[in-house]
Amino acid sequence: MKFKMNKIWKTLVVVLFIATTAFGQQRGPKGGQQAQNQQSPPPVPTTKQIIKIVDKFSRELLLSKEQKSEVLEIYKTHFKEVESKTKSGRPNRSEMDELKMNFEDKVKAVLSKDQQKLFTAYQKKNNKREKSQRKK
Repeated sequence: MKFKMNKIWKTLVVVLFIATTAFGQQRGPKGGQQAQNQQSPPPVPTTKQIIKIVDKFSRELLLSKEQKSEVLEIYKTHFKEVESKTKSGRPNRSEMDELKMNFEDKVKAVLSKDQQKLFTAYQKKNNKREKSQRKK
């Protein structure tokens, strides 16, 4: 009798371990249907979020009111383009890279030489923060 109970308990532990392992796998936003090593693009910020981003950006780069309004328009236009490209699914990587480069060039065109250096440092700082948040 003791032997049977031992065997039952061992079997139960093995079954629980297998079930926990099988059901404990992380799934993406589409219930695990995404291809491996592919992430969905981050959500496009709302107008309020864009304004917050530009406010922070403006404080760090010491933008004038005119520069701030120009940069705000550049950001809004950029994210509308991003939204249009991401609506129909995962966009082409090279198109998105080109869009980002054009965006950065437009922002740099509004900035002075010193502000451009600050912009480069600002991007590096924020890219590190974004990568660390994605890993979580």
